[in-house]
Amino acid sequence: MSEAKNTSFSGQLGFVLASAGSAVGLGNIWRFPYLAAKDGSLFILIYLLLVLSFGFALLLTDIAIGRKTRRSSVFAYYAISPKWRYLGVLTFLVPAFIMTYYPVIGGWICRYIAVYLTGLQEAAADSAFFTSFIASSGSPLGYGLFFMLITGLIIFFGVQSGIERVSCWLLPVMFIMIIGIAGYVLTLEHTDANGQTRSGMMGLVYFLTPHLEDLTLSRFLQILLDAMGQLFFSLSISMGIMITYGSYVNKEVNLGKCVLQIEIFDTVAALLAAVIIIPTIYVFSGPEGMSAGPSLMFISLPKIFNVMGTAGIVIGALFFLMAAFAALTSCISVLEPIVANIMDVFQSARKKTTVLTTLFYLIAVGVIVLGYSTFYVEVKLPNGSTGQLLDIMDYISTSFMMPFISLLTCLLIGWVVGCQWITGEVERCGHAFRTKALYTFMIRYLAPVLMTILFLQSTGFWNMLTN
Repeated sequence: MSEAKNTSFSGQLGFVLASAGSAVGLGNIWRFPYLAAKDGSLFILIYLLLVLSFGFALLLTDIAIGRKTRRSSVFAYYAISPKWRYLGVLTFLVPAFIMTYYPVIGGWICRYIAVYLTGLQEAAADSAFFTSFIASSGSPLGYGLFFMLITGLIIFFGVQSGIERVSCWLLPVMFIMIIGIAGYVLTLEHTDANGQTRSGMMGLVYFLTPHLEDLTLSRFLQILLDAMGQLFFSLSISMGIMITYGSYVNKEVNLGKCVLQIEIFDTVAALLAAVIIIPTIYVFSGPEGMSAGPSLMFISLPKIFNVMGTAGIVIGALFFLMAAFAALTSCISVLEPIVANIMDVFQSARKKTTVLTTLFYLIAVGVIVLGYSTFYVEVKLPNGSTGQLLDIMDYISTSFMMPFISLLTCLLIGWVVGCQWITGEVERCGHAFRTKALYTFMIRYLAPVLMTILFLQSTGFWNMLTN
């Protein structure tokens, strides 16, 4: 047995914090707020319902598979059923693709930290700043490689000394920062050129007030699909991460309780991030600013931080530092299953495997960074968008593979080996599983239907069928 399986988390707290660190990433700090701004409080309500039902079932399944098999994803599915071993390979490929570009985004965030620490906030407020930065070759390459090296160094030190120690420090600090910034944002007040005064509390009320006047069935379904996609993006489902982390969990740990705690951490972080971003946008840009979309973090917010003056420099630096912490904990969790699977396959030592894997991804990250300059391409994706190298890697991993893997996992657990394969592991050591009937219904019936719809939507086939 490889070195990866001779170690584990120190206990339930270490596992929960490491897993929450994986879940609390850019999906919470960046993607959730812009979807909440776009879709309103109805999105939040649907998301919360999905987290407590659909998300709980899928996250619990991944962790239980890992703990019961004590293997990373490549061999975990083989242990469940040799005929389904290909599913383990597919699951391994998800973080393998994601790791090519996640450090690139982490590097972008580090650049913005440097901007606010060196007094360049006025330059960052220019709409062309971000695009000119990523289109250059030297600076984004340096930041991306730096972020990748930091991630590799943490994985090098193993589960307890690396992943758990860093997560136990970063996650509490990140929550203190996010709570502090959210509290400050609610005290903001600004009068625009038309003499209209808006406050942070008014922005919070706008954020929490349902706007159903233009709601149609088509729009409701789109909000539902947005919430489902965010759930996947945020909880690290079907990426092999939670299977690998689950394989490090002691048998006495209550899995049901852990999953609930992870979801609480993840959801609270996402809601607080939305409380930071949406009222800030509302105060300085009004309801019209809510349509910024994915560009909100790197283009819209720097404009607003600049308008805030000296306070904006401090808030901007803290915000991007918080985002860097979130990106780092997630990046760690993406690299770990890659290293663990390679260790399982080749029976290799952690340190050697980590060094070689990090070297490989330093090259891959370099290629993706240069995808906006030297290796620039434009490819029409099946979902209708046009993407560069980073977008292609993201589409393959998150839009295509993740919902497809989740669908196959539900079919395997629900209809091939039976849900008792998972529920028995959850009830180990006498732990109660009061929602066992709901779990079985979700995995056997509801989740496969939702996964099929999400797969069709995220790949672009849904629009083809509905049109």
